[in-house]
Amino acid sequence: MSTVAQIMTKRPKSTGPKTSIAGAAKAMRSARIGSLFVKKGKQLVGIVTDTDIVRRAVATGKPLGKLTVEKIMTTPICTIESNQSVDEAQDMMGDLGVRHLGVTKNGEITGVISVRDVLSCYKRYAQSKIVAEVPYSEPKISQD
Repeated sequence: MSTVAQIMTKRPKSTGPKTSIAGAAKAMRSARIGSLFVKKGKQLVGIVTDTDIVRRAVATGKPLGKLTVEKIMTTPICTIESNQSVDEAQDMMGDLGVRHLGVTKNGEITGVISVRDVLSCYKRYAQSKIVAEVPYSEPKISQD
């Protein structure tokens, strides 16, 4: 099975803590991603996800243009070491109830992994097993 480093997104996108929710949502849409790390100066202080936007902003009826990501972000960032397996990432996501994990190497975040990344990995793995099975042969036809 693959390691987290093999399937993670390198150089994940980030935004500032004062970015509006609407601005963060637009950035995620244009980049076709489901999360942004929140960066204050050079330090990562949290993560804001599409789920955070829906549950902590839209569902509450708060004005999205004025509300900032620092008010709804998840902090601290849940992380996993880059040398851990995809199975371990899946277990951690399930245990913590999150859909994104920061990926660390020597304590520094170097990427991000999402549930979608895990599913894609399992899909590729399953497809490789189907191809590796016994080659297809024509059925034998017999007469009664």
